[in-house]
Amino acid sequence: MRTEVAIVGAGPAGLLLAHLLAQDGIESVLIEARTPDYVLGRLRAGVLESSTVDVLTRAGVGERLHREGMEHSGIYLQWPGRRHHLDFVELIGESVTVYGQTELTRDLMDARQRAGQRSYYEAADVVLHDIDSEAPSAAFTDATGVRRTVHAAAIAGCDGFHGVSRTSIPAARQRIWERTYPYAWLGVLAAVPPSTDELIYAWHPEGFALHSMRSESTSRLYLQVDAAEDLADWPDERIWDALALRLGHGQDGWELERGDLTGKAVLPMRSFVSAPMRYGRLFLAGDAAHIVPPTGAKGLNLAVADVTLLSRALRALVREGSTRLADDYSESALRRVWRCTHFSWWMTSMLHTSRDEFDSRLQLSQLEWVASSTAAATGLAENYAGLPIEFQGAPS
Repeated sequence: MRTEVAIVGAGPAGLLLAHLLAQDGIESVLIEARTPDYVLGRLRAGVLESSTVDVLTRAGVGERLHREGMEHSGIYLQWPGRRHHLDFVELIGESVTVYGQTELTRDLMDARQRAGQRSYYEAADVVLHDIDSEAPSAAFTDATGVRRTVHAAAIAGCDGFHGVSRTSIPAARQRIWERTYPYAWLGVLAAVPPSTDELIYAWHPEGFALHSMRSESTSRLYLQVDAAEDLADWPDERIWDALALRLGHGQDGWELERGDLTGKAVLPMRSFVSAPMRYGRLFLAGDAAHIVPPTGAKGLNLAVADVTLLSRALRALVREGSTRLADDYSESALRRVWRCTHFSWWMTSMLHTSRDEFDSRLQLSQLEWVASSTAAATGLAENYAGLPIEFQGAPS
């Protein structure tokens, strides 16, 4: 079969790219290894930057986001005896919106269905061919066992860290930077209203904790644990006790409400960047090219920024025969990737504790600096809430 753009991966990055292309009248075929239910079942990031909200609104998929999403003016930074509010709206005039990735994925799936373009879920044995030519293709076996080949003008690799897209680029043409952190997050979903009006990022000698939310009736909470932690060692009562301690239950009269835990997972922490994000007619976006630790809430927002730039490049390539934006895509995207990679590392390093007293003193000093310096607080707010899609930093 033929199409204009073959998109490998039907998570938020692939679905949003397909939608943006469809708005320009560009046909695409989506190829996804998992089932729709599996894709919808992945519990991931839920904090959207102002620029991400703008992109989704302009794309016509923001109606439910604006109706059900929870707009937040900032976050709390906390350490024992102190909880400090950073007001992003006051500092930079931008807010963030809490809206679960599952909900955004559902919105984009609905938009894809309305567009009536082809999507293949449960695609097995995906192989990319001739990606260094002007006639690349993607071959796969569909859910019925039929082997299919999609011929396209370009292929977008939106299939995550474990997908085939990045590994289809010759190793000699790639550079990879990676850092694995010695701790992980134990993330839980709780059927209880949030105990806070804004996210709480808490430093504690026993380890970092985060109080987030998914809705007015559902809380999302995280604990720093050892990278090799066994989930079986964390019964519900131990999790709630650790959260209460680290989040400051009883501090200035604040209370952490407990409820039923409906989901648990241990999430590894890593930083990963692969460059370039374009090889021939293959373009990488989202987790296929980069992963950041979740502390800075950048993963989903980076994917949206990638495909926003990529949709423009593919429109110029497919519709106008212009290669300028395609040629610039990798460098343009990587500017923002490295800025967000640094910010995510900085937040992670500031908030995750070790048994080293020297490191702890440095972290507390940094937290005090952010809380007392308008310049420091503004820098955090800009990186957390207000980075433009086309970030103009140092060349990648």
